[in-house]
Amino acid sequence: MEGRDEIIRYVTEKYGSDQVSQIITFGKMQAKAAIRDVGRALGMPYGEVDTIAKMIPNTIGITLKQAIKDEPRLAAEQKKNEKVKRLLKLSQSLEGLNRHASTHAAGVVISDIPLVERVPLYKSPNNDDIVTQYSMNDLQSVGLTKFDFLGLRTLTVIRDASKFIREGRGEADFSIESIPLDDKDTYKLLAKGQTDGVFQLESSGMKDLLVNIKPDCIEDIIALISLYRPGPMTMIPDFIARKQGKQKIVYEDPRLEDVLKETYGTIIYQEQVMQIAGVIGGYSMADADNLRRAMSKKKASAMEKETPKFLAGAKKNKISEATARKIWKQMETFAGYGFNKSHSTAYTMISFQTAYLKAHYPVEFMTALLTSEKTNRDNIIKYIGSCRDMGISVLPPDINESFTDFSVVGDNIRFGLSAVKNVGNGAVDSIILARTSEGRFTSFHNFCDRVDMHKINKKVIESLIKCGAFDSLEGNRCSLMEGYEDIALVAQKRNKDQMSGQTSLFDQSGIEDTTQPHLPDVPEWDHDILLSYEKEMLGFYITGHPLLKYADSLNTIVDSGSQTLSGKQDGSTVAVAGVVSNVKETTTKKKDTMAYVTIEDLKGFITVVVFAELYRDTMFIINSEEPLYIKGRLDIGDEGAKVVASEITTVEEAIKTPFSSVHFMIDTEKSDSETVESLKAILDRRRGNNAGYIHLQSPNSAETIISLGEGSKVEISEEIKKEADELLGPGATRFM
Repeated sequence: MEGRDEIIRYVTEKYGSDQVSQIITFGKMQAKAAIRDVGRALGMPYGEVDTIAKMIPNTIGITLKQAIKDEPRLAAEQKKNEKVKRLLKLSQSLEGLNRHASTHAAGVVISDIPLVERVPLYKSPNNDDIVTQYSMNDLQSVGLTKFDFLGLRTLTVIRDASKFIREGRGEADFSIESIPLDDKDTYKLLAKGQTDGVFQLESSGMKDLLVNIKPDCIEDIIALISLYRPGPMTMIPDFIARKQGKQKIVYEDPRLEDVLKETYGTIIYQEQVMQIAGVIGGYSMADADNLRRAMSKKKASAMEKETPKFLAGAKKNKISEATARKIWKQMETFAGYGFNKSHSTAYTMISFQTAYLKAHYPVEFMTALLTSEKTNRDNIIKYIGSCRDMGISVLPPDINESFTDFSVVGDNIRFGLSAVKNVGNGAVDSIILARTSEGRFTSFHNFCDRVDMHKINKKVIESLIKCGAFDSLEGNRCSLMEGYEDIALVAQKRNKDQMSGQTSLFDQSGIEDTTQPHLPDVPEWDHDILLSYEKEMLGFYITGHPLLKYADSLNTIVDSGSQTLSGKQDGSTVAVAGVVSNVKETTTKKKDTMAYVTIEDLKGFITVVVFAELYRDTMFIINSEEPLYIKGRLDIGDEGAKVVASEITTVEEAIKTPFSSVHFMIDTEKSDSETVESLKAILDRRRGNNAGYIHLQSPNSAETIISLGEGSKVEISEEIKKEADELLGPGATRFM
């Protein structure tokens, strides 16, 4: 990522600033955005507009006209509600219009003559960037070539991790380019879905997919990255079934086997469309590429010309017209979704490299990952949680071990000094310079004597004490806080005397000055205070987390977390837990007070909507420092997932409440008879005295609840939850 500007600067210097430019993009008024903008302008209640917007399917590029056709509820609302009818009519008239201008994420255009002679240019109002007024497709139509300079943060992670391995582990010959692509440990990690931080593979949906498919070769990962997009996702169940031998692979013609064997008979790549055109239709590669382009852009006129040509070629190859038309239909269907395999392969190589590093060098990989995300608070919390899951300790900053950023310390990771609030670059540089030139600090007095006290002021020292940076020296955080000022003042005076050429008798003799002030002998702060100061200074809980003391029981009451909410069904009931990090009160139209509460769990943040009546009843609990247990309805909108609370209590109280039943959530689209048999085996092993229920869930139909009956009662235990969740997915087992 950090090399992108350098590359753009290079081509600008090489070809001339008047011949190189970045490219404009236009944010268009999409279906959902149009609904929300128009609804706001009409003064309609947010809840009504939000309900209508959520009826629009999450299909990329879908129009309102298509949404009304595909979604019966939307069509019904349009017919019966005049306000909705007007909303949809106005939104359709605005849909597709340009909403704002911005700069293309990667595109750069290079011209052989000054750009102003070919295209108009645009100057951004926010900075001095010059971009073309034509977007990328228009640029190509006037004869200019777009180059993509894509800056990937992950390449920096790989570079830094490789450096840690070569320098820290002494593996001087380590090269990421030479890792084996058949490494079993890497595929085991992928098959378990342990992919936090792995390029392209860390979303909850992709983790589920990896667990279901269990990839065992590089081609499987290439296919997954190509399939995991809105259109081709519909092909994933067939792909999995064919890979696992549960569905027969059928080729319309034996000649297709060589083309489609690696993707189990499914057309996934644009290159396969081209190969089929050559093998079946007799196309040259140049003609096949034109066909691919026409199919991928759904150019109807071009397709009409190609159909007879393909059928004629198939006839020459002795393929019946019926078979040829069937193959043509499949090509048409899949080409619109088809992905460029060469692009997917390049991404897959980076995915595999990061997975390999995580499988074999987890400390070095996570250190590089945390450094790359140091300005992203949400991701830092998420990856600290991942480290905790992996058994890697993320240690607080330390004046004797920390550098500017995260660093590897044995089998652990040490926070960088630059992460500490109020500690600037000058202070960090002074500490590192003193340590590298004269060795480790031996005491707090020694620290104050050796660093530049002009750069290490009172605020810096207090921040370093609170975050635990002096824990490796004498005293504790409480004693340091009470006694540091006297010691620092003496050190400042000595520094000033030395600068003016004055020395004391003790300096000349080398004898320890026993008249120096000492740290008071006082007990350490309580653990909760230590944690709260760490959070204040670093923005994160490091040496612990308020939820960790409930670790043994938490999974029995919670079924969702900050990293799994977005993968659950909108409108479903969820149970979460966390520590309140922010409360934002607002007044309703009825003049009641409600609140948006942000809670932090072990991996990130969750927004909780607390309506007036519940907020009134639970305000005292919310504003306490106790970890909270919250049950409510999941609301997935354009701004992410929120929980609309129906019940709020402390985790302490929730754990004490006895359960009486076990509920197993089964996604019918991801499960089959084998899943049901495996669940039955778990239930047989875990017999008990509690009622059991199976919830059959499907995105397209109402939930079906089946009671296991009196003869199939089960136990309530951490073991049954763990086994069932491994089978059905995280949070699929709930105790009630």
